[in-house]
Amino acid sequence: MVFDALERQIVAALQLDPRCPWRKMAAVLGEAERTVARRGSQLLESGAVAVVGIRPQPAAVLIEMRCTPGTVRAATQALAQRSDTTFVYATTGSGDCVAEILMETGRMADVLSDELPSTIGLRDSTSYPVLRYFRTIRGWRPEVLSPGSVEALRSSLTPDSGILEVRHDLSRQDSELVEALCADGRMSYEALGRRVGVSEATARRRSEWLLANNQIQLRAVVEPGAFGLDVEALLWIRASPQHVEQLGKSLADLPMIRYAAAIAGDYQIIADVTVSDMPALYRFITASDWAQYASTVDVSMLLDARKRGGRFMRTPR
Repeated sequence: MVFDALERQIVAALQLDPRCPWRKMAAVLGEAERTVARRGSQLLESGAVAVVGIRPQPAAVLIEMRCTPGTVRAATQALAQRSDTTFVYATTGSGDCVAEILMETGRMADVLSDELPSTIGLRDSTSYPVLRYFRTIRGWRPEVLSPGSVEALRSSLTPDSGILEVRHDLSRQDSELVEALCADGRMSYEALGRRVGVSEATARRRSEWLLANNQIQLRAVVEPGAFGLDVEALLWIRASPQHVEQLGKSLADLPMIRYAAAIAGDYQIIADVTVSDMPALYRFITASDWAQYASTVDVSMLLDARKRGGRFMRTPR
């Protein structure tokens, strides 16, 4: 499915503020509220876009797995079924699949040493702890809206902070609110209140506190191909220590970057880039300003996204 012009604007608005009311969105886009609400609801109901939440954790690790022949799809499915994975991709290159896992810091040894080795099809793997995010997918903004519209739609409650947060101990009601928003990030405050057993005003107040304090992160999950970005790749970048920060910030300023993080291991930065075609990817790698800070760049093409933003995607063919 490729979005038309209005659908792209609606999705771009949801990326800026996943809970943006249709009325506000319509006013900023200069469209009829009824039209925006109808088209937006159709996108959400069809699954072409989903507004979901993730509970952040104080530690994150990227896993690059190599699988025995014929088991890649089974391995990606097994990783996607884990509740702690945010994305799971089948890729080309030295690894067959790449996944991000969020966890408590004390769980890292158990996950890496005991749980992952039992993954179906696993031959061997390499782990890359995340040191800092420059951009996560909730900060991805394809160039669809005007700067004025972006500023009008941006929400102070859903910034892409890039910080690995320490989780707060939440009350039962707050935990239930987090669970509900993880499943449906646009659930109304009235519905949230009924589900948790509090008033609509309390549901609003506590939900806004959870968002403002980064205890839940909302994002609009969508396939880049719906924007006409049919080529997606992971860039494994080596850089000298003094260039890592500038390189990461330079990447995060670019609209084609969905994800960029500083990692520990043989590479210093990993970036997820989406472009229209292979020539565009070549130009991005060889003729962009950020490349001056990189020592080497290894490229893995994304073959299939089994999970994005904590959400299962299409069933593999």
